[in-house]
Amino acid sequence: MKAIPIAKAAFFKIIFLLIILFFTACGKKEHQKGSLIEKEAFSQNRKQQNDKDQLEASFFIATANVSNAIISKSQIAQKRSESKIQDLSKKIENHQSQLLQTISEMANKKLIIITDINAIHKKDLYELTDTNDTTFAKTYLSSIAESLSEQIKLFEKISAETNDEKILKLVLQYLPEQYQLLRETERIQTEFY
Repeated sequence: MKAIPIAKAAFFKIIFLLIILFFTACGKKEHQKGSLIEKEAFSQNRKQQNDKDQLEASFFIATANVSNAIISKSQIAQKRSESKIQDLSKKIENHQSQLLQTISEMANKKLIIITDINAIHKKDLYELTDTNDTTFAKTYLSSIAESLSEQIKLFEKISAETNDEKILKLVLQYLPEQYQLLRETERIQTEFY
């Protein structure tokens, strides 16, 4: 009779160990699932942050390149044109210089290096310097209107795609002036056509 209780005890010990092993194994699977979900979420957050950083970096670089081109075009116009265009080009140059300085400071804080990689703007400058005096005003105004429109599109795109407070403040500060300068450029442009 003592053998039966020992056998029962051994049987219950084995059942008890199997139950513990079963629950332990289930717990590990749940932990692994949770860990996998956490890793995926972290990976997705990192990818979203990288996409945001890349979007902002391209905005800073593109905006700075357009600003540099506009400043260069405006400096050429101040030397080669009449008073209305000279006044407009000075106003545009001052505005773009302030914008470029602000963009550069923001980019530096985000450790973004702004490089001049846009060859199209250099081509515009060469075309502008190669025009004769009779067509210079039309060429300049057309080129500036195109560059201002490009910059406005950059502002509108970044404001729709970012939630960075400083970038949105930058857009709110400079976009209205961009529109005003574009309207003024188009108004003077109609006088030459």
